[in-house]
Amino acid sequence: MDHEYSGVSPLGSAVDGSSQSAPDAVILCCECAVPIQPNPANMCVTCLRNHVDITENIPKQAVLHFCRNCERYLQPPTEWIQASLESRELLALCLKKLKGLKEVKLVDAGFIWTEQHSKRIKVKLTVHGEIVGGTVLQQVFVVEFTVQNQMCTDCHRTEAKDFWRCLVQVRQRAENKKTFYYLEQLILKHKAHEHTLGIKPEHGGLDFYYANENHARRMVDFLLTMVPGKVTTSKRLISHDIHSNNYNYKYSWSVELAPVSKDSAVCLSKKLRHQLGNLSPICLVNRVSSSIHLIDPLTAQIAELTSQVYFRAPFEAVCNPKQLVEYVVMDIEVIMEKDRKTYPGQGQLSFKHALCDIWVVRSSELGINDNPIHTRSHLGHLLKVGDSVMGYNTGEANINDPEFEKLASDLVPDVVLVRKHYDRQARLNQRVWKIKHLAAEATDERSKHDYHEFLDDLEENVDMRGQVNIYRDTNKTLPIEVQGATGDVPQITLEEMLEDMTLECADDEMGEAGNAEDEEPEL
Repeated sequence: MDHEYSGVSPLGSAVDGSSQSAPDAVILCCECAVPIQPNPANMCVTCLRNHVDITENIPKQAVLHFCRNCERYLQPPTEWIQASLESRELLALCLKKLKGLKEVKLVDAGFIWTEQHSKRIKVKLTVHGEIVGGTVLQQVFVVEFTVQNQMCTDCHRTEAKDFWRCLVQVRQRAENKKTFYYLEQLILKHKAHEHTLGIKPEHGGLDFYYANENHARRMVDFLLTMVPGKVTTSKRLISHDIHSNNYNYKYSWSVELAPVSKDSAVCLSKKLRHQLGNLSPICLVNRVSSSIHLIDPLTAQIAELTSQVYFRAPFEAVCNPKQLVEYVVMDIEVIMEKDRKTYPGQGQLSFKHALCDIWVVRSSELGINDNPIHTRSHLGHLLKVGDSVMGYNTGEANINDPEFEKLASDLVPDVVLVRKHYDRQARLNQRVWKIKHLAAEATDERSKHDYHEFLDDLEENVDMRGQVNIYRDTNKTLPIEVQGATGDVPQITLEEMLEDMTLECADDEMGEAGNAEDEEPEL
């Protein structure tokens, strides 16, 4: 390979002219007798080129190992790194392959363009080296790297069907899955699933597979930070080397979420009610985030229940959203804020809600039953006469709960109103947005109903949808009314929607037809 010599200079020569040779002083090269300026080697550049090579200990060819599955390069001895073509990371990896660079001083390094499919990477290097007599020589040369395919350890385990070392099981044993759907969107929002090897839907939840124990632990910590849950850990011995005393385990984490969801009705024990500020026995779950947020429908008093407090004395929902009954408001009287303090309870009041006395009739008995049911509700800010409202018929419901059976009849309201009811078809017609999923959508009717209720919650709660990535659904025609409110049906504005990115690439240079869609990872 030809080398380029940029020049010869005496080592440590002075800058001022006092110690330099006279301008007209020349000597003859000791090899070819060509007149040259004096230098410690007493040789011309051509003779130095024939006699000295400062790069002789630097290999001019090397090999890089590349995994085609995960597109990573091997950094010896065992680390695989991500590096794009002509990047600083790839240049650093190439330089580490050249062991003789320690004997010279590296001045410059850069890539020489090569065709992408040639499996060749060329690096141009400029080095300084000291030769006989203290002369410093600069030399430029090219090193060619051959890219060889080699499957990394992680991909090899995947192909061998032994790809996972750690398993995180997420389960929620509940009648309603709205909390689980919300957790799924949080995982997508924060990209907590980016290190997973696979995601598999199972009955009651999802399974996340990992090759690294640290990634699995990070996922467990994320889940417990976002929603109330408890974790159980186990490990199973796979193999044991008696000579090196090495053990190979597979680890499993089972994360059980609290079995309550938004709009569920719960019955609190007497001790817990006093701890939360003398709440009513029957409360509604107003929101589930890192804690369980409760609201008393009879006093509009709110309380927050942490994950530790809940699992110290867990309770389940006595009524779930699938048991909601539709009622029609016959009369309503909003209780003024100054009078709200007169009702029992020492906890914090919710001023987002308005307490009211309300009279309702079941919609199926409208026009038949002339005796409306009186109750107190926290929905005075939403309801008016003639509106439809969904509630639990606790007076006639068959509830099997030990705490509920201890309650006196006067402490149990006949009806617990939960939320205002909107026309379902009108909501579907205006819904021009979508969300993504970690796994395939459920097809059974029960799961579909829970999923649509979760979408309704997103439309009604601004704070909740702030934690969710909502995308514009290009398959649906945008109605004119979506820019403003149509009636009182809650909507999500276009400003809150994200545009789903789709990238298309033309046919590549090898003639292979390519039309790739690169969307955000669908979880």
